[in-house]
Amino acid sequence: MGSVVDIKLKRANKVYHEGETLSGVVILSSKEAIQHQGITLAMDGIVSLQLSAKSVGVFEAFYNSVKYTLRCDVRRPLLAKDLTKSCEFIVHSLPQKGRLTPSHVDFSITPESLQNVKERTALPRFTIHGRLDSTNCVITQPLTGELVVENSDVSIKSIELQLVRVETCGCAEGYARDATEIQNIQIADGNVCRSLAIPIYMVFPRLFTCPTLETTNFKVEFEVNVVVVLQDDHLITENFPLKIYRF
Repeated sequence: MGSVVDIKLKRANKVYHEGETLSGVVILSSKEAIQHQGITLAMDGIVSLQLSAKSVGVFEAFYNSVKYTLRCDVRRPLLAKDLTKSCEFIVHSLPQKGRLTPSHVDFSITPESLQNVKERTALPRFTIHGRLDSTNCVITQPLTGELVVENSDVSIKSIELQLVRVETCGCAEGYARDATEIQNIQIADGNVCRSLAIPIYMVFPRLFTCPTLETTNFKVEFEVNVVVVLQDDHLITENFPLKIYRF
């Protein structure tokens, strides 16, 4: 084994908050004496952007992820290869002040309640109702509720929860909006029993969610879709906007 460099942070979960000190050690391992011309540490915060294919002649960039990395470089003499090691860590914003007010939502899904449907007469008959305990969510706590299928003329194939991140950016020339699925979990499989309460339970993925952000030219918002897949591959979808906070 040649010479290697490694970074070990003191905090095992690598999660830090504003104002905290990032500490640890740099470990340089080698079977023989090693010459170097200095060891440097650099910290970077990178926002990944992607171009929107929907724009024509206008540059539109959407937030994709924010990554914080600590990079160690060991500079070696001219004929030796420099050693480099990067370590990713997570920065959480400071908790918001105040108390969160729960926003309970009851919902009922029938052919008449669906939007963007051209021919309602072609839809099978079904009645689905349920609740979300709150659409004002704490990022460290799960989204909870329940769903009940009262009746359906067509057998059910699957019931899923789809978490969507919605990014909006723009200026005086116009705004653009892009939605990205960041998580999809199945809460029921097969033709579920009628009138049986099915729990809704979704943990927010740490690396792909953040508190809801709204600025003049930039917004990061979240939505959850309740998706019922029928055996004939019809999709029944109900959308719920979420507000995510950190307390």
